[in-house]
Order: sequence, then C-alpha cells, then structure tokens
Amino acid sequence: MSDRLDTVFAALADPTRRRILSMLLEDDMAVTDVAHPFEMSLAAISKHLVILTRAGLISQEKRGRVKWCKLEPDALREASIWMQAFGQFDQFDLDGFERFLEQELAPAPDDKP
Repeated sequence: MSDRLDTVFAALADPTRRRILSMLLEDDMAVTDVAHPFEMSLAAISKHLVILTRAGLISQEKRGRVKWCKLEPDALREASIWMQAFGQFDQFDLDGFERFLEQELAPAPDDKP
C-alpha cells in the first residue's frame, strides 16, 4: 500500500502532470492533443504520461493509429483516504480536485503597474 501511495504522490508532485490531469477531467484526449499546450517535445510529454499511467492516475488505449489518455479518478481514492486521516481534508471529490488544479495552474497575476 505504501509503495503505491508513494507512486501516486510522486506523480502528483510535478506541475506538468497535475496540468495533464486537469485537462483530462474534461474528456479523454489523444496524446498529441495532451502535448499541444506544452512547450516541450512529444517524447517529454510521453514520459509524463508513463509516470501517470504507472501511478494508475490515467490509462492509455490505442484506437486505430491514435493513442488516447483517460483519467482514472479511483486511483486517487487511496491518497484521499490517507489525507483524511489528518482530519483537515474533506472527502475527495472530482469537482473539488478540479478547482484545486485550476487554482494551481492559474497564471500568476501580472505585477506590472
């Protein structure tokens, strides 16, 4: 159980991977569509997707020539249960997680006058 939890939290530690999860909240996406908004190579995005897949946070499926990514929200259940033990977190829900991700990924306000 601990190794699996470590894998989930390690996957969530990276802001690129959190942003990918946020994108997948909307719908399944082709790998190329996942990569589009990022300023990195498709190979770099693929490495992030492998980490998310190994953590069980997403699944990947080949449909024809296209590889699709799908969010697997149940993989977060164990992490949610662990966090609830501290009493300061509400039960995990996807809407709350989406709001959290949107806040995390929101651009910083421009400090220029």
